[in-house]
Amino acid sequence: MIDLHDGWQLAEAPEGIDGPALAALPDAAWLPAGVPGTAHGALLAAGRIPDPFVGCNEAEVGWVGERRWAWRLGFDAGELAAREELVFEGLDTYCTAWLNGARLFDGDNMFLPRRADVRAQLRPGRNELLLCFEPALARARAVEAVHGERARWNGDSARLHARKAQYHFGWDWGPELIVSGPWRAVRRCSWSARIDELQCRSRIDGRRATLQVAADLQGAAAGQRCSFELLDPEGHRVAAATAAAADVARATLAVADARLWWPRGLGAQPLYTLVARLLDGDRVLAESRRRIGLRTLRLVQEAVDGEAGRSFHFEVNGQALFAGGANWIPDDNLLERITPARYRERVAQAAAANMNMLRVWGGGIYEHEAFYEACDEAGILVWQDFMFACGLYPANAGFLASVCAEAEAAVKRLRHHACLALWCGNNEDYMLAESVGLAGPGVPAERFEARAIYEGLLPEVCAALDPDRGYWPGSPFTPGDGVKSSDATIGDRHSWEVWHQQMLPYQNYGDVQARFVSEFGMQSHPSLALLESVLPQAERFPESRTMQWHNKAGSAAGPDGHRRLAVYLADNLRVGSTLADHVYATQFVQAEAMRVAYQDFRRRWQAPGARAVGGALVWQLNDCWPATSWALIDSAGTAKPAWHTVRRALAPLAVALRLEAGQARLAVMNGAAAGRALSLRLRVFAMDGRELAGARLALDVPACASLETTQPLPAWSEPVAAELCAFEAGDGRELARDCAWTEPFRFYRLGGARIDIRRDGQALLIGCDQPVKGLWLQGADLADNFIDLVPGAPRRVEVAGALPQQLQAVALDHAGRVLPLLGQGG
Repeated sequence: MIDLHDGWQLAEAPEGIDGPALAALPDAAWLPAGVPGTAHGALLAAGRIPDPFVGCNEAEVGWVGERRWAWRLGFDAGELAAREELVFEGLDTYCTAWLNGARLFDGDNMFLPRRADVRAQLRPGRNELLLCFEPALARARAVEAVHGERARWNGDSARLHARKAQYHFGWDWGPELIVSGPWRAVRRCSWSARIDELQCRSRIDGRRATLQVAADLQGAAAGQRCSFELLDPEGHRVAAATAAAADVARATLAVADARLWWPRGLGAQPLYTLVARLLDGDRVLAESRRRIGLRTLRLVQEAVDGEAGRSFHFEVNGQALFAGGANWIPDDNLLERITPARYRERVAQAAAANMNMLRVWGGGIYEHEAFYEACDEAGILVWQDFMFACGLYPANAGFLASVCAEAEAAVKRLRHHACLALWCGNNEDYMLAESVGLAGPGVPAERFEARAIYEGLLPEVCAALDPDRGYWPGSPFTPGDGVKSSDATIGDRHSWEVWHQQMLPYQNYGDVQARFVSEFGMQSHPSLALLESVLPQAERFPESRTMQWHNKAGSAAGPDGHRRLAVYLADNLRVGSTLADHVYATQFVQAEAMRVAYQDFRRRWQAPGARAVGGALVWQLNDCWPATSWALIDSAGTAKPAWHTVRRALAPLAVALRLEAGQARLAVMNGAAAGRALSLRLRVFAMDGRELAGARLALDVPACASLETTQPLPAWSEPVAAELCAFEAGDGRELARDCAWTEPFRFYRLGGARIDIRRDGQALLIGCDQPVKGLWLQGADLADNFIDLVPGAPRRVEVAGALPQQLQAVALDHAGRVLPLLGQGG
């Protein structure tokens, strides 16, 4: 396999010109282009368009998506093999390909890889490959004119007819950039025999694993054989078998003492390597490899003690777990810029936030192999949507045929990954159908024609190609005739009563819990540095036109994210006038909202039989461009304060504290497979630093469960700040802490606290004489940040890298200032 990535050129393709006539365009018309790549990317690199992420330039580059674009490559073939193919892993979207003037194919599905037999067209010497991409929106509108306009949320209605990443048409967190081009690898494959597919199904019985392996062979001949071997994580062979070569070669491998793959927090992630070789005597004709994890996984839906409905949670190797994580969107609009290193960085950030699940959202792409490999290695489960989002998709014969081929390709490519937990039919399409009266109580099933995809075609593909993994028709989805997808007692749910819908206070997240909350969220600005890099100097104020341009949230009435943000700020804080003030304030509200949400959802993960909430996936982990959005990590890779509150709420052992009338409600959440004996300390402070009350409790918390209790407290007429700490019983080691304050924060007058930061080896000791809320420190890579302080023993925070001399600090009612690092702590 040879990559054909270097030497490509791009030119605008005039209407009515195809094939050899395109290749004959004058040399001056062509620009250098990279593959994988997009027309936008090539034009940006050549300086022909401004950066669409800066200012309002998105509007200045819309013409690019309206034009035809030709790509050409001249390459030398050298000696030809018995079989010659060109492999296109992804062409976005409406593409015609020619080789040496001969038409190879017409494509119309971005997600469908193509393999073209070119033995008859390829020459031993110089060859010319030509691709022409039609404007996606115009082509989709032509199809829509035949099959009809349909309801959708976000983007142009024609997108529903295009098998293209739906977010390219604009979304409520991303720009409208309708890119085109060979967005994934283009390769030449020369062969006489090859292994087309390698599949492995495993059965685990205790520590014994039995693997049923199968290899689809192309070009195998009589007398040849196929060998299979399994290598352990260190590369040692632990099982092997040989089968006669046939169209499909099959064998059974057994591992007596298998090392099981676990989600993070429950064990290690050993990965075995399955190797298949087609042999002619001792000569290797072809080889294929897959890295696999040995584990069992099932979706559990069972009764919940004392409550209606059924649970919705995952069980790995017989161990139930709370799925805490996030939704994943494509990390850029120009997909060629998402390198394997960038995938690994984002997945590592999810893992560092103690997440054990990411949901690949259905309006993006089936992600690059590097994403799933990183999740395999990090122990992060993947909920994988098929690529349908927020629309009433068609179900005509041509569309179904394209979707079937797309789904088969995706399932075959991804099914070997240990991280893959669930296939899901779509994102919010059932919700949309309900909103326009095509689904729900009393509505005939046939009114919602895309059910033929979600309840017919896709589950059939999954059952045939990946029968050991679960399938779920949509997100959200509630099984049962005529039952709404918003049901909180069965299935998964998107809890958008906070931010969208009623705009409930974030303090009410406990009222919108569900068996599995697969979406919820709160917006905030990205980092100040990122905003300043894309805002013109004159637009660097909170209410500027460009600031609003970079917040795509809205409804049918138009963009209104800025208004919703303003409501949540006004309800909770007093906000200064500068852009820096607003960045901190919006990030403060998002962080507090995520603390409340994850704690209120996770505390309902209690003993077996009482798994009332089985998971929480925030919308969203990442961003595709510099924007005000629901992301925990902005497009520069900078973690927001909310990332830290989520990390603490999803820690292997976490605590949650709520102040109520006459009492404190305490929750301890244990994600480990062993119980914990704990000592809890509760302290309550006045704003001037006086300690008003305290208590100590002993608590035994079961394995993989949450436990709640209450502690009586006096009533106070003044605002208070309370801190709950959990210590290991016996050695007194601190394991977790949480703080609760009387709210709303806008009534506070803080700012008088003295904050001391001292060096202590490779850590900082941070203390105060009065309560401090939301201390955000910049200038060092800190293991913990956005912290609450109360008087007493200082907080210890580890530092990665060199210790700075000073830190930039901001907290509630503490304007941004420089805090020096004092001498060694004692």
